Amino acid sequence: MSAGARILIVDDEASIRDMLAFFFHKRGFEAMTASSFTEGVAAAARFNPDLILSDIKMPDGNGLDLLRKVKGESPKTPVIMITAHTSTQDAIEAMKAGAVDYIAKPFNVEELAMIVDRALGEKNLIDENVYLKQELAAKYTFANIIGKGSRMQEIFRTIERIGKVSTTVLITGESGTGKELIARAIHYTSVRQNKKFVSINCGALPESLLESELFGHERGAFTGAIKDKRGLFSEADGGTLFLDEISETTPTMQVKLLRAIQEKVIRKVGGNEETSVDVRIIAATNKDLAGLVTEGKFREDLFYRINVIPIVLPPMRARLEDIPPLTQHFIGKICKEQRIPEKKISTEAMRLLEAYPWPGNVRELENTRRSRSACARAFPISKASPPKGSTSRHTWRPWESASCARPWTAAKGSRQRPRSFCACRSALSATTRRSTTWSERTRFTRERKARPKLRKPKRNATGTQRERTGSVK
Repeated sequence: MSAGARILIVDDEASIRDMLAFFFHKRGFEAMTASSFTEGVAAAARFNPDLILSDIKMPDGNGLDLLRKVKGESPKTPVIMITAHTSTQDAIEAMKAGAVDYIAKPFNVEELAMIVDRALGEKNLIDENVYLKQELAAKYTFANIIGKGSRMQEIFRTIERIGKVSTTVLITGESGTGKELIARAIHYTSVRQNKKFVSINCGALPESLLESELFGHERGAFTGAIKDKRGLFSEADGGTLFLDEISETTPTMQVKLLRAIQEKVIRKVGGNEETSVDVRIIAATNKDLAGLVTEGKFREDLFYRINVIPIVLPPMRARLEDIPPLTQHFIGKICKEQRIPEKKISTEAMRLLEAYPWPGNVRELENTRRSRSACARAFPISKASPPKGSTSRHTWRPWESASCARPWTAAKGSRQRPRSFCACRSALSATTRRSTTWSERTRFTRERKARPKLRKPKRNATGTQRERTGSVK
């Protein structure tokens, strides 16, 4: 039951109004009453109820007129009609006008409560669905994609220009550059944003399964096909279908994709009927399709069909100006997910990140920040450990972890081993000692004993050095 919801009861009988108001108030609802058509219209406009219970026959008007007026101003508000005059014609007119249900007097209040709960539950689902769609559209709009450089800004302008058309788009770029993110931004900026966005990785499935996933299959089409299945083309009808890694498809599958994209018709595996679909295709690949066409590994006609609007995503090494905002964005996002205090990053660490080529692009940057944010303690991230293969001149040392920037100091002229005043260094040393097994300690001891010992020459009273084989002045 949706406790706390506002219910407006419109009935010309005071006993019915009072009984229903008491019943729903006892169940946790906020009940309001109106005794006529005029009062009902005014109360609906003033209180904005979540549900309306209205009688059909009233002295100054008709409940069906109230229903039409409410639906004209607030289409999502559910209305349940109540009447003592059981008439099939009234029920049909009420349902045509938009009433969610119809109940005749005398009625069981428990039955009415079930009808009210069901109507409010459906309304909550609709509201939640609309909210999630709005949040999803706001999340994947290109305005939320970080990119200050000229190349990214040009991509954003392209996305905005193609929002009103349904032309096929080909997105190319290295792995980890955010091709699916751009594809979602194209969808949620277009006129198809209220429809589905369906994605599939063409390289993750063999040809037989990929055909079934894309076009669907009939029952008994192959072993294991125990029931009919809708394909992704049908699921994305009216929306967008994202074909990731399209370069991994076989020549046979490329022919079938070409027909589906060009003719806008599909045929299920094992079926005889063709079905029309209205789908916008966005393809992506991290390979050079033009080169594959030259080598004969990709169909030329399919390449021209999908390469209507090309979008080339730059690698991370060509977007140095985006590294600082991306880094801070990932740190804030990760700290929020892990429910830890948000950390800052020093200028020195940022220079190290900018000097690294990032072969994994944005994905590698995010994963690196995730690991460093998890390892960092309450101190600012000051010296980041560049991933393996870094071209930075900085040599990372264990005590220069991302969790602490305090130097490892020692007194000048002291023969003693430098001592650290950093708790992180001490903790790291302790962890290292604990992680060393008994066999490793034994091996280290044997190796140390096996090393040749260098003895210092002894001096006699005259200050000359005397060795075993003789004296040297």
